[in-house]
Amino acid sequence: METSSDLSSMVRLNIGGKKFCTTIDTLTIREPDSMLAAMFSGRHAMCQESKTGHVFIDRDGKHFRHILNWLRDGVAPSLSDPDCSELLREADYYQLLGLKDGIKDSRRELGEVEAELSRIDIIKCIQSERVRFRGVNLSGIDLSKLDLSLVDFSYACLRNVFFSRTNLQSAKFRNADAVGSIFHNAILRECEFTSANLRGALLAGTNLQSANLQDACLVDCSFCGADLRTAHLQNADLTNANLEGANLEGANLKGAKLSNANFKGANLQRAYLRHVNLREAHMEGANLGGANMTGAIR
Repeated sequence: METSSDLSSMVRLNIGGKKFCTTIDTLTIREPDSMLAAMFSGRHAMCQESKTGHVFIDRDGKHFRHILNWLRDGVAPSLSDPDCSELLREADYYQLLGLKDGIKDSRRELGEVEAELSRIDIIKCIQSERVRFRGVNLSGIDLSKLDLSLVDFSYACLRNVFFSRTNLQSAKFRNADAVGSIFHNAILRECEFTSANLRGALLAGTNLQSANLQDACLVDCSFCGADLRTAHLQNADLTNANLEGANLEGANLKGAKLSNANFKGANLQRAYLRHVNLREAHMEGANLGGANMTGAIR
């Protein structure tokens, strides 16, 4: 039988339309510095739905059960690369630093081949004037927040590498295998990704201004809020890619595959979209002012 104290500690959540029930202890104890802990610390007034008492949070609820299970048990889930990238983005939003570390550790354990160099090795290498990691296996290592500008990663294995907030300006990733890598908020201006495989990579909030992504595999990638002004995306495969709110002003998408790509709210002013098939792309709220759409299928 539930006591009054049990009921007072219960919390009903509505995460983007999905309903969850948990306790204040679950939301506050394991990750005390998180946004969720702050929300339910008692210091803030919560806006509840009048009829059901649910607290609404405007996020995708797809992976919130994994967040609750982490807060309950402290075990990071084993997920596919795209789902893992999405969960990492949610963990970043809720400021769940422990979960982010757990996801990183889980992805390293799932790496098929151990990386040939460590983070410390990389730091030592970049102290020299010219750095090349062409064809080197760096899968699963954490290279976040480093200055790796001008570094050559061509033909390297970069699966599940963490490049979050890394300075990679003018770096080369030609033909690199970067499946599932995390580039969240990284600087990628003028980078070369020609023919690279970035399937399922997280590039939300990145600066990709004038980057060369021609012929790249960008299937299932997230570019939410990314800066892709004047980027070269000719013949790139953007199937199922999420570019919601991205800035693609002046970008060249000639020949790009856009099946089920999400451009909601994106800025496509003066973009080159000649002969591109937009019929299966989601263009709600996209700004197409001045775009070259001669022969585009709509």
